[in-house]
Amino acid sequence: MVFSSIFFIFCFLPPFLLLYYLVPEKFRNILLFIGSLIFYAWGDPIYVVLMLFSSFFNYYMALEIDHLDKDPKGRKKNLIFAVTINLLILGFFKYWGFLLDTFSTITGISIAHPQLALPIGISFYTFKNLSYILDVSKKKVSPQRKFLTYAVYSTMFPHMSAGPIVRYADIEGQLTRRSISLTRLGLGAEYFTKGLAKKVLLADNLSAIYTSILSSGSNSVLTAWIGILAYTLQLYFDFSGYSDMAIGLGKMMGFDFLKNFDYPYISTSVSEFWRRWHISLGSWFRDYIYIPLGGNRVSVPKHIRNIFVVWALTGLWHGASWNFIFWGLYYGLLLLLEKFVLKDFLPKLPKWAANLYTMIAVMIGWVFFSQTDFSSMGHYLSVMFGFGASAFLDRTAVYYLKTGLILFVISILACRPGLYQSFKRLIQRNEKAAAAVNLLLFLLCIAYMVYNSYTPFLYQKF
Repeated sequence: MVFSSIFFIFCFLPPFLLLYYLVPEKFRNILLFIGSLIFYAWGDPIYVVLMLFSSFFNYYMALEIDHLDKDPKGRKKNLIFAVTINLLILGFFKYWGFLLDTFSTITGISIAHPQLALPIGISFYTFKNLSYILDVSKKKVSPQRKFLTYAVYSTMFPHMSAGPIVRYADIEGQLTRRSISLTRLGLGAEYFTKGLAKKVLLADNLSAIYTSILSSGSNSVLTAWIGILAYTLQLYFDFSGYSDMAIGLGKMMGFDFLKNFDYPYISTSVSEFWRRWHISLGSWFRDYIYIPLGGNRVSVPKHIRNIFVVWALTGLWHGASWNFIFWGLYYGLLLLLEKFVLKDFLPKLPKWAANLYTMIAVMIGWVFFSQTDFSSMGHYLSVMFGFGASAFLDRTAVYYLKTGLILFVISILACRPGLYQSFKRLIQRNEKAAAAVNLLLFLLCIAYMVYNSYTPFLYQKF
């Protein structure tokens, strides 16, 4: 089940919210837990067992680690065991086939293996559970004594499939006491509608352009740039749209999730871009990998090692493929260049020039991200920069400039803060007008969903 489906919006969410608002507060966690299991089972009924095992295992191990407060060695052994089991589960379902295929490529020895379906959201709920275990071991949070309460955190459907990676510490108090009201319901609906519009009206249409360009056979420079611009915008609206919907659903149920995107495409450096893009993942790697390795408080060689380790793992988290690892290492290299080579140059650039540099670097990165094999990756880049292009401009480019111009203009405006700030001013001046705009946006989304085919969220496959 996905948020941008007719079934979820009209068949699952209304009765769930109605019950959620009607039942006494003490029963809301039970209802949320059952609702989350139904939501997850709709697409992955077998893997519900895996998710429940992961929840119970981490709940139990946190209690064990806390119990061994006066036994540092036992505490450490239990922590290592818990982390290992979590990573083994993730590795088996997500990376086992990739490792065997890589082994076969290197050695020439073919090993048959079953093609396992990737459990929905496994990367997200594994990282949630790991953050909880690690925080308990560091005594940043106390272990949750009630399994139901922890299971609600671990399985909660709003952020189950594609994030954000919500930490236990951020919603610990809300898991047991949270307020709901019509005001919060309305605010949540506003967030949800904004995210739905990003996904349905923008991301899906941009996806159609990029997919069409890839299959067109066009080799012009401008077509390649139009294609990667479409993908750049699609990925942002797809993922930030899901995050907005998750935040909105959370607000409807009394939770406040931290924002996951902060207008990353206005950044004036790659470093700033990664402080604004997928914030929950970046902070996870910073707090649980980069800082424990020593961060930047070590010698230069070790600092460089730390950067490459973190970014190789960031790439690998996104998918079991070499292009994702290469994409991660590419960003590691860019961040090192900005720190050691460009640190005095970038701040002197005009803001528009620094933003242009950042966007070109990011768009090149999205080529690595979107192309699964290196030959396709190299060909696309060579066409972008004129080396493998048949022309600068062709009929395909002209066609997409004409038919996609309005979509591109709206998308570029929507990924900058000005448009949303204007809407906030409208709310302050005229709440009825703002409500009318939200309703119109929602109806447009529904109309589009009814008459067009469903496109899954890109980040659900991670």
